[in-house]
Amino acid sequence: MTANRAARYRTIWRWHFYAALFVMPMIVILSITGAIYLFKPQVEAWEERSFAALPITGGVSPDAQVEAALGKFPGASFHSYRLPRTEGDAAMIHVGLPEGKGMRDVFVSPQGDVVGVLDPEWRIMQVVHDIHGQLLLGPRGSWIVELAASWAIVMILSGLYLWWPRGRAAAGVLWPRLHLGSRAAWRDAHAVTGFWVSGLALVLLVSGLPWADVWGSAFKAVRAEMGWQKGAQDWTIGGKAPVEDEHAEHDHAAMADAGGHAGHDSAAHAGHGPAGVFLSEVVAKAKGEDLAFPVVVTPPGAPGRFGKKAVPAWTVRSDAQNRPLRVTITYDARTARETSRETFADKHPIDQVVGYGVAWHEGQLFGLANQLIGVLTAVMLVGMSVTGFVMWRRRKPQEKLGAPPVMRSGEAGKGVWVVLVLLAAVLPLLALSLVAVLVFEGLVIQRLPGLRKWLGM
Repeated sequence: MTANRAARYRTIWRWHFYAALFVMPMIVILSITGAIYLFKPQVEAWEERSFAALPITGGVSPDAQVEAALGKFPGASFHSYRLPRTEGDAAMIHVGLPEGKGMRDVFVSPQGDVVGVLDPEWRIMQVVHDIHGQLLLGPRGSWIVELAASWAIVMILSGLYLWWPRGRAAAGVLWPRLHLGSRAAWRDAHAVTGFWVSGLALVLLVSGLPWADVWGSAFKAVRAEMGWQKGAQDWTIGGKAPVEDEHAEHDHAAMADAGGHAGHDSAAHAGHGPAGVFLSEVVAKAKGEDLAFPVVVTPPGAPGRFGKKAVPAWTVRSDAQNRPLRVTITYDARTARETSRETFADKHPIDQVVGYGVAWHEGQLFGLANQLIGVLTAVMLVGMSVTGFVMWRRRKPQEKLGAPPVMRSGEAGKGVWVVLVLLAAVLPLLALSLVAVLVFEGLVIQRLPGLRKWLGM
């Protein structure tokens, strides 16, 4: 190996090492929470098991069910009605408590009895979602997750370079050599697992970027500038709604603030529109559409999906996690006449690509197989993190970090830096972190010989 090639290999190894040092703990957290979130439909069905398969005799109208839910919390406002999955299931009425005290999911039986109440902020999948996307830290947590995702891309690409066979046989490249002793076995387990999971992991990372705060906002601005927008955006950015909207789908605190006054008009409180179009009429129309579960009906004047500004119309939408199945229909509040219909096919091709990516990311694009592939990806990522940690601890000197040392001769080559610059150009937080690293190295590390030695510099 020439000096320049060895220097390039060592440089990329160092980038891989430092990226992994930061990313691996986050990979474990995101893999575990992501694997759990893949099964959101099943977990929520289990969470609502007590509100399913109820008697259907003596059933009341959806309007009466809403009145029962509002009666449970005097002064509350009606935000939405989720149709039962099957005839004997309870309807879920989403209400805003008075004085902005939060939201509640109220489950009402076919007979009009309140059979359960859940706080949407503390439902199992909502907590998992908040850990996965924001580490329970709000916007700052979203930035940390996005930064980790950016460096994870660096880690995977650099790992693929280090793995590249360069004339070696398939053993140790496509499968581990377990007979060569523990050191080779750990190395092969790490490298081979990394190779097999790299494609799936990159798809997950890239498909998750539109949700990220900084990247998602920049992507939204580019789409607007290029005219790549058609219809409402179908995903949050940094856990919040798109900029033009006021309240995100899962931003329950903001919805509660709006609901403190939005729900006291005739539409939101009594369940009918300005000219007497009742919820029951709209629910009957929604049932006839045979939309993918969950199907949510929003009354005129209430915050819509992703907090779209209140509109004087009834809205029926499928909130299926499999984005291509989603449909949104609006009905005139005075006549119950259909006024608009938006399907996945009506969206801009860019939004369709993102929609497919989101559905894959959440494990809902093609059912159980998608979920199992997601779990396998998560297990392999955790395994790669564990083997990487073991390799580091086994070779780490007692008084040093154990980073690959810098070569004193040879140059890494322009190609390495070109790739890094290109990645920084499309990953804003990666670029900012690189600047921070360079500043820290110039102002701090260069002045501390002991720290330089510990870092292998």
